[in-house]
Order: sequence, then structure tokens, then C-alpha cells
Amino acid sequence: MKRLLPAPLLSLALFALWLLLNRTLDIGHLLLALVLALAIPVFTAGLRPVPVRMRRPGLVLGLVVRVLADSLRSNLALARLLLRPGGRRHPAGFVQVPLDLRDPNGLVVLAMIVCLTPGTAWAELSRDRTVLLLHALEVDDAHAMAALVKARYEQPLMEIFEP
Repeated sequence: MKRLLPAPLLSLALFALWLLLNRTLDIGHLLLALVLALAIPVFTAGLRPVPVRMRRPGLVLGLVVRVLADSLRSNLALARLLLRPGGRRHPAGFVQVPLDLRDPNGLVVLAMIVCLTPGTAWAELSRDRTVLLLHALEVDDAHAMAALVKARYEQPLMEIFEP
């Protein structure tokens, strides 16, 4: 069964997404959705080298709320910068964030959080995965920003993904 359905949640998501995108429940689309939902996870299994194991799934909701609140705050700050370009308080810059997070799935989630937050972008991850280079539109104190990323995102991700 594991060979036919290596990623059941992914299969379910692909099936539902196909039907939502096509906005139909015709038999042809149902069959095509089923074929895609079964085939894509099998063919992409090698791209998922580490299975996801969430140690503390209860923390996920709190992290999602935190990311949404931070994203709203960043959207407002970005709007301020766009509407009043002369009102920039600090220059853009790069911040090096030393990482303790080692789980590849946790690093992917951290990358998504950073990239979804307006005004920040994941610039580079060191080869040994110990330093994240982050670009921000306004950098007042690089050390404080690195500490903020570690406390608000990395620490909960470590509790979720690492033993």
C-alpha cells in the first residue's frame, strides 16, 4: 500500500486541487484527478528525501497565528515605505542568522515564512546549513533582527520538527 500511496495527504491534495481548478465533477476529470493523485507522488518520491515527522503538532496553530500577525505588520510597514519613500528610517541590508535548526522540512518552512513576510527574502543558506543570509528592506540592528527570527520562527520550528 505504501508503494501505491507514498504520500496520502499529497495525493488527497492533488486530487482536490485538480477538481477545484477545473471546477467540475465530470467523470473524465475525476479519473484524471485520480491518476494524477496516484502518479505524481510515486514519481516525485525521490524529491522528498526526509519524511515529515512533527513532534509537537499543537504548536503549528500558534506559529501560523504568529506568522499571520507578523505578515500583517510587515504589510503595513511596507505600505508606509511605498507611500512615503522619503520616510525610510533605516537602509536595506543583509542579516546573517546563525541556525540551530537542522531538519530539512523545518528549514523549508522557515524559508516559506521568511519569503511570505513582506520586506524580507531568503537570500542564501550556507553549505553546512548553519547560517541563513536574510535580506530585509529596513535593517536597524542586524543582531536584534537575527535574534527575532530565531525566537519567533526557528525555536517553534525546532520544537515542531526536531526531537
